[in-house]
Amino acid sequence: MAKLPKEHQFLDLSDYGRPIAIWIARSLRHTSFTPVGVTILFIISGLTAIYAIVQGWYWTGACFLILKSIFDAADGELARIKKTPSHTGRYLDSVADIILNLLFLLTIRHITDGSYLWTILAWAAIQLQGTLYNYYYVILRNRLDGDTTSRVFEFERPVAIGTESQTTVNILYGIYTFLYGAYDKLIYALDRPAASDPLLPNRLMTGVSTFGLGFQLLIIGVFLVMGLADYIIPFFLWYTLMLPVFIIVRRAWVSML
Repeated sequence: MAKLPKEHQFLDLSDYGRPIAIWIARSLRHTSFTPVGVTILFIISGLTAIYAIVQGWYWTGACFLILKSIFDAADGELARIKKTPSHTGRYLDSVADIILNLLFLLTIRHITDGSYLWTILAWAAIQLQGTLYNYYYVILRNRLDGDTTSRVFEFERPVAIGTESQTTVNILYGIYTFLYGAYDKLIYALDRPAASDPLLPNRLMTGVSTFGLGFQLLIIGVFLVMGLADYIIPFFLWYTLMLPVFIIVRRAWVSML
Protein backbone atom coordinates (compact mmCIF):
# COMPACT_ATOMS: atom_id res chain seq x y z
CA MET A 1 0.00 0.00 0.00
CA ALA A 2 1.51 3.32 -1.10
CA LYS A 3 1.68 6.27 1.26
CA LEU A 4 0.34 8.56 -1.47
CA PRO A 5 -1.95 8.19 -4.49
CA LYS A 6 0.07 7.41 -7.63
CA GLU A 7 -0.45 10.80 -9.28
CA HIS A 8 1.00 12.61 -6.25
CA GLN A 9 4.02 10.37 -5.63
CA PHE A 10 7.37 12.14 -5.91
CA LEU A 11 11.02 11.13 -6.17
CA ASP A 12 11.91 10.68 -2.51
CA LEU A 13 15.70 10.79 -2.23
CA SER A 14 15.56 9.56 1.36
CA ASP A 15 13.47 6.52 0.45
CA TYR A 16 15.94 4.62 -1.74
CA GLY A 17 15.45 1.48 0.36
CA ARG A 18 11.69 1.27 -0.28
CA PRO A 19 11.82 -1.47 -3.01
CA ILE A 20 13.80 -3.79 -0.73
CA ALA A 21 11.62 -2.80 2.23
CA ILE A 22 8.51 -3.78 0.27
CA TRP A 23 10.09 -7.13 -0.59
CA ILE A 24 10.93 -7.74 3.08
CA ALA A 25 7.41 -6.81 4.18
CA ARG A 26 5.80 -9.06 1.58
CA SER A 27 8.08 -11.93 2.62
CA LEU A 28 6.91 -11.51 6.23
CA ARG A 29 3.24 -11.04 5.37
CA HIS A 30 2.11 -14.54 6.32
CA THR A 31 4.49 -14.97 9.25
CA SER A 32 4.07 -14.08 12.91
CA PHE A 33 6.70 -11.36 12.53
CA THR A 34 5.30 -7.99 13.61
CA PRO A 35 6.10 -4.44 12.50
CA VAL A 36 7.54 -3.78 15.96
CA GLY A 37 9.82 -6.77 15.41
CA VAL A 38 11.15 -5.08 12.25
CA THR A 39 11.65 -1.88 14.23
CA ILE A 40 13.80 -3.86 16.63
CA LEU A 41 15.81 -5.09 13.64
CA PHE A 42 16.55 -1.54 12.57
CA ILE A 43 17.66 -0.70 16.12
CA ILE A 44 20.04 -3.67 16.02
CA SER A 45 21.30 -2.59 12.60
CA GLY A 46 21.96 0.92 13.88
CA LEU A 47 23.86 -0.34 16.92
CA THR A 48 25.88 -2.67 14.70
CA ALA A 49 26.77 0.28 12.46
CA ILE A 50 28.01 2.18 15.51
CA TYR A 51 30.21 -0.74 16.57
CA ALA A 52 31.65 -1.06 13.07
CA ILE A 53 32.42 2.66 12.85
CA VAL A 54 34.17 2.65 16.23
CA GLN A 55 36.28 -0.27 15.02
CA GLY A 56 37.21 1.64 11.88
CA TRP A 57 35.24 -0.67 9.57
CA TYR A 58 33.67 2.17 7.66
CA TRP A 59 32.36 0.21 4.69
CA THR A 60 30.65 -2.20 7.07
CA GLY A 61 29.30 0.69 9.10
CA ALA A 62 27.94 2.37 5.98
CA CYS A 63 26.23 -0.85 4.89
CA PHE A 64 24.52 -1.23 8.25
CA LEU A 65 23.41 2.41 8.19
CA ILE A 66 21.72 1.72 4.86
CA LEU A 67 20.30 -1.55 6.20
CA LYS A 68 18.91 0.40 9.14
CA SER A 69 17.22 2.75 6.69
CA ILE A 70 15.72 -0.20 4.80
CA PHE A 71 14.31 -1.81 7.96
CA ASP A 72 13.05 1.63 8.99
CA ALA A 73 10.89 1.62 5.86
CA ALA A 74 9.99 -2.07 6.14
CA ASP A 75 8.24 -1.83 9.52
CA GLY A 76 5.70 0.63 8.16
CA GLU A 77 5.28 -1.39 4.98
CA LEU A 78 4.59 -4.53 7.01
CA ALA A 79 2.01 -2.65 9.12
CA ARG A 80 0.23 -1.52 5.95
CA ILE A 81 0.37 -4.94 4.28
CA LYS A 82 -0.92 -6.71 7.39
CA LYS A 83 -3.38 -3.86 8.02
CA THR A 84 -2.12 -3.54 11.59
CA PRO A 85 -1.30 0.15 12.03
CA SER A 86 -0.49 1.15 15.58
CA HIS A 87 0.49 4.21 17.52
CA THR A 88 2.88 2.00 19.49
CA GLY A 89 4.85 1.20 16.36
CA ARG A 90 4.72 4.78 15.08
CA TYR A 91 6.09 6.31 18.30
CA LEU A 92 8.60 3.52 18.98
CA ASP A 93 10.00 4.05 15.47
CA SER A 94 10.41 7.80 16.01
CA VAL A 95 11.87 7.48 19.52
CA ALA A 96 14.39 4.89 18.32
CA ASP A 97 15.34 7.14 15.40
CA ILE A 98 16.13 10.21 17.47
CA ILE A 99 18.16 8.25 20.03
CA LEU A 100 20.11 6.41 17.33
CA ASN A 101 20.77 9.71 15.54
CA LEU A 102 22.38 11.05 18.70
CA LEU A 103 24.46 7.90 19.07
CA PHE A 104 25.55 8.07 15.41
CA LEU A 105 26.79 11.63 15.81
CA LEU A 106 28.47 10.91 19.14
CA THR A 107 30.25 8.06 17.38
CA ILE A 108 31.43 10.44 14.65
CA ARG A 109 32.60 12.84 17.37
CA HIS A 110 34.52 9.99 18.98
CA ILE A 111 36.41 8.94 15.85
CA THR A 112 37.17 12.54 14.85
CA ASP A 113 37.87 13.84 18.37
CA GLY A 114 35.40 16.63 17.69
CA SER A 115 33.47 19.03 19.89
CA TYR A 116 30.55 17.85 22.01
CA LEU A 117 28.88 21.24 21.56
CA TRP A 118 28.98 21.09 17.75
CA THR A 119 27.85 17.47 17.91
CA ILE A 120 24.76 18.31 19.95
CA LEU A 121 24.01 21.25 17.66
CA ALA A 122 24.34 18.96 14.63
CA TRP A 123 21.95 16.51 16.28
CA ALA A 124 19.44 19.32 16.77
CA ALA A 125 20.02 20.39 13.16
CA ILE A 126 19.25 16.98 11.65
CA GLN A 127 16.16 16.66 13.83
CA LEU A 128 14.93 20.06 12.66
CA GLN A 129 15.60 19.09 9.04
CA GLY A 130 13.75 15.81 9.47
CA THR A 131 10.83 17.56 11.16
CA LEU A 132 10.29 19.88 8.18
CA TYR A 133 10.40 16.93 5.77
CA ASN A 134 7.96 14.92 7.89
CA TYR A 135 5.68 17.93 8.35
CA TYR A 136 5.27 18.48 4.62
CA TYR A 137 5.03 14.75 3.89
CA VAL A 138 2.40 14.03 6.54
CA ILE A 139 0.32 16.96 5.27
CA LEU A 140 0.30 15.35 1.82
CA ARG A 141 -0.56 11.91 3.19
CA ASN A 142 -3.42 13.17 5.33
CA ARG A 143 -4.98 15.40 2.68
CA LEU A 144 -4.71 12.85 -0.12
CA ASP A 145 -6.19 9.91 1.79
CA GLY A 146 -2.84 8.18 1.87
CA ASP A 147 -1.32 6.54 4.93
CA THR A 148 -2.63 8.43 7.98
CA THR A 149 -0.96 6.73 10.97
CA SER A 150 1.19 9.83 11.45
CA ARG A 151 -0.60 13.05 12.35
CA VAL A 152 0.17 16.59 11.22
CA PHE A 153 -0.24 17.91 14.76
CA GLU A 154 0.81 15.71 17.68
CA PHE A 155 -0.83 17.78 20.39
CA GLU A 156 -3.12 15.15 21.94
CA ARG A 157 -2.61 11.59 23.11
CA PRO A 158 -4.14 9.28 20.51
CA VAL A 159 -6.59 6.50 21.31
CA ALA A 160 -5.10 3.01 21.09
CA ILE A 161 -5.91 1.06 17.93
CA GLY A 162 -7.15 -2.52 18.06
CA THR A 163 -5.39 -4.64 20.68
CA GLU A 164 -2.54 -2.24 21.50
CA SER A 165 -2.32 -1.05 25.10
CA GLN A 166 -3.48 2.48 25.84
CA THR A 167 -0.93 2.65 28.65
CA THR A 168 1.89 1.80 26.24
CA VAL A 169 0.61 4.38 23.75
CA ASN A 170 0.49 7.02 26.51
CA ILE A 171 4.05 6.27 27.65
CA LEU A 172 5.50 6.32 24.14
CA TYR A 173 3.53 9.45 23.27
CA GLY A 174 4.99 11.17 26.34
CA ILE A 175 8.53 10.19 25.36
CA TYR A 176 7.86 11.27 21.78
CA THR A 177 6.55 14.70 22.75
CA PHE A 178 9.48 15.22 25.15
CA LEU A 179 12.02 14.44 22.42
CA TYR A 180 10.26 15.96 19.41
CA GLY A 181 7.84 18.53 20.83
CA ALA A 182 10.14 21.55 20.56
CA TYR A 183 11.05 20.72 16.95
CA ASP A 184 7.41 20.23 15.97
CA LYS A 185 6.34 23.51 17.53
CA LEU A 186 9.20 25.42 15.89
CA ILE A 187 8.41 24.07 12.42
CA TYR A 188 4.70 24.75 12.90
CA ALA A 189 5.57 28.32 13.92
CA LEU A 190 7.84 28.81 10.90
CA ASP A 191 5.36 27.47 8.34
CA ARG A 192 1.96 26.87 9.88
CA PRO A 193 0.12 27.91 6.66
CA ALA A 194 1.48 24.80 4.93
CA ALA A 195 -1.23 22.73 6.62
CA SER A 196 -3.97 24.59 4.74
CA ASP A 197 -2.20 25.98 1.66
CA PRO A 198 -2.45 24.23 -1.75
CA LEU A 199 -0.62 20.91 -2.04
CA LEU A 200 3.13 21.06 -2.31
CA PRO A 201 4.54 20.45 -5.81
CA ASN A 202 6.37 17.16 -6.33
CA ARG A 203 9.63 18.88 -7.27
CA LEU A 204 9.71 20.77 -3.99
CA MET A 205 9.04 17.58 -2.05
CA THR A 206 11.96 15.92 -3.86
CA GLY A 207 14.22 18.74 -2.69
CA VAL A 208 12.93 18.60 0.87
CA SER A 209 13.44 14.82 0.88
CA THR A 210 17.18 15.51 1.27
CA PHE A 211 16.19 16.36 4.85
CA GLY A 212 14.84 12.82 5.32
CA LEU A 213 16.58 10.40 7.65
CA GLY A 214 17.37 7.90 4.91
CA PHE A 215 19.30 10.54 2.96
CA GLN A 216 21.04 11.73 6.12
CA LEU A 217 22.25 8.20 6.87
CA LEU A 218 23.40 7.83 3.26
CA ILE A 219 25.42 11.04 3.58
CA ILE A 220 27.07 9.77 6.76
CA GLY A 221 27.93 6.47 5.07
CA VAL A 222 29.34 8.14 1.94
CA PHE A 223 31.45 10.58 3.95
CA LEU A 224 32.82 7.73 6.06
CA VAL A 225 33.95 5.55 3.15
CA MET A 226 35.43 8.61 1.39
CA GLY A 227 37.57 9.42 4.43
CA LEU A 228 35.63 12.61 5.13
CA ALA A 229 34.39 11.82 8.66
CA ASP A 230 35.61 15.23 9.89
CA TYR A 231 33.12 16.93 7.57
CA ILE A 232 29.99 15.05 8.65
CA ILE A 233 29.02 17.23 11.59
CA PRO A 234 29.85 20.53 9.81
CA PHE A 235 27.83 19.38 6.79
CA PHE A 236 24.64 18.90 8.79
CA LEU A 237 25.12 22.22 10.56
CA TRP A 238 25.55 24.15 7.31
CA TYR A 239 22.88 22.24 5.41
CA THR A 240 20.28 23.42 7.92
CA LEU A 241 20.53 26.80 6.14
CA MET A 242 18.44 25.19 3.40
CA LEU A 243 15.48 25.01 5.80
CA PRO A 244 14.40 28.65 5.42
CA VAL A 245 15.13 28.37 1.69
CA PHE A 246 12.61 25.53 1.30
CA ILE A 247 10.00 27.43 3.34
CA ILE A 248 10.49 30.61 1.31
CA VAL A 249 10.30 28.68 -1.98
CA ARG A 250 7.09 26.96 -0.86
CA ARG A 251 5.46 30.24 0.12
CA ALA A 252 6.63 31.93 -3.09
CA TRP A 253 5.13 29.08 -5.10
CA VAL A 254 1.78 29.50 -3.31
CA SER A 255 1.80 33.24 -3.91
CA MET A 256 2.18 32.66 -7.65
CA LEU A 257 -0.87 30.39 -7.91
